Amino acid sequence: METTLYLPIKRFLEEAGYSVKGEIGGCDILALSDDEPPLVVICELKLTFNLELVLQAVDRANAGDEVWIAARVSAKGKGRESDRRFRDLCRRLGFGMLAVADDGTVDVIVAASAAMPRKNLKKRARLIKEHRRRKGDPTLGGGSRAPIMTAYRQQALACAAALQNGHLRPRDLREAAPDAAKILLGNVYGWFERVDRGVYALTELGAEALRRWPQDPVLGQKEAAAISTCSEN
Repeated sequence: METTLYLPIKRFLEEAGYSVKGEIGGCDILALSDDEPPLVVICELKLTFNLELVLQAVDRANAGDEVWIAARVSAKGKGRESDRRFRDLCRRLGFGMLAVADDGTVDVIVAASAAMPRKNLKKRARLIKEHRRRKGDPTLGGGSRAPIMTAYRQQALACAAALQNGHLRPRDLREAAPDAAKILLGNVYGWFERVDRGVYALTELGAEALRRWPQDPVLGQKEAAAISTCSEN
């Protein structure tokens, strides 16, 4: 699977000074520099270099400053990475090519140096915002079947973890989840139910989500302390 390429590429980009996270806004890998505004680097992954990989990169190009495609080196050395026409195509498009060996070594075949297309500033801003709001790097880039651990899902899980201890109001959850009010009201995943005016409880779907994605047990301590306050109001 493409996810096997994620960690070698992540290490490669981190060594270059970037903060790297997987599966953000449809990008297999999104890396940001420490500058302000940051340099946005996008990398798409496939097991082999092919036209579909190039087309994915084309689709992402208007949101990044650098776009790379990465794939495994062909075992017999006859993959597209050895095809001069394929390399020239990437150069003309401005895409870099990264080859990943079986031992995890990453080599630059083509540098990402040509001018990129006109930027989609709204799309770019959404990518940067999601990268910065997401805690840690919970999703391997290159996957397509498992649900992506977005910043929204992380906050929803934080709310669910706190509600394991009893009924709470959105204001009791703000420290763990700044968007708690919108998340509880929207109830996108069906994890919450309103039991009184402005008071919420955890549903069985929410409990199942916590079994699937266990949370830090320390997470809900402050919220648990708020239960008595909530019940008194």
